[in-house]
Amino acid sequence: MQPIAFGPRVMFEIPILDGIPVTETVVNTWLIMLVLVVLAILGTRTLQLIPKGRQNVTEIVVEVLNNLTRQTMGDDKMGFAPYMGTLFLILLFMNLLGLLGLRPPTADLNTTLALAIMTFCMIHYFGARTKGLGTYLKGFTEPFVFLLPLNIMGELATPISLSFRLFGNIVGGLIVLALAYGGLTSLSSSLGLSAFPIMQGGIPVVLHLYFDVFAGVLQTFIFVMLTMVFVSLAME
Repeated sequence: MQPIAFGPRVMFEIPILDGIPVTETVVNTWLIMLVLVVLAILGTRTLQLIPKGRQNVTEIVVEVLNNLTRQTMGDDKMGFAPYMGTLFLILLFMNLLGLLGLRPPTADLNTTLALAIMTFCMIHYFGARTKGLGTYLKGFTEPFVFLLPLNIMGELATPISLSFRLFGNIVGGLIVLALAYGGLTSLSSSLGLSAFPIMQGGIPVVLHLYFDVFAGVLQTFIFVMLTMVFVSLAME
């Protein structure tokens, strides 16, 4: 298993200026976007009044994501459903990429911080647009004016906590899996099973189920739910 716990590798360089390095984070992210675009095209290519086959799956996914947005943000904020649905799917695919032996893009702080900054911008943009800029800014001085610095620090902490929570959980899983594979490889060698690494065949499955599947789905849900809750609270 490659030492994925030590940062993304540079896959190639774009020969512009002094060379622009393209890491596996970028490559894997574009791979996921390509897969999602292809699935979206296949799922909506031949829409029918009576759904069947791929259209059934597409409608189930859309309905689940719409219901999640409706229950969390309310009927009046269903305009956020496309963004929240897209965010959920791309995070889910990113977090589950470790099952294919590839480095999840969310194990790179650049990815999680970029998504958290998008959430941060949405919070304040839609909050100011809904309440009015003056009223929204005045809210930072409540309940007392001298709490303004603390309120600002609290808002700035939002993208930091969002990004580091997701990044820490995913990269932590990578480190545990890398250590497990390394330990099992050494155990196989000590038992004279280097040519037949049976130790690495079954034991890591449980770890993958937890760190890739369970933790990946859970962290996706948490990130999207917090995004919806923060945006809703800013608009109320």
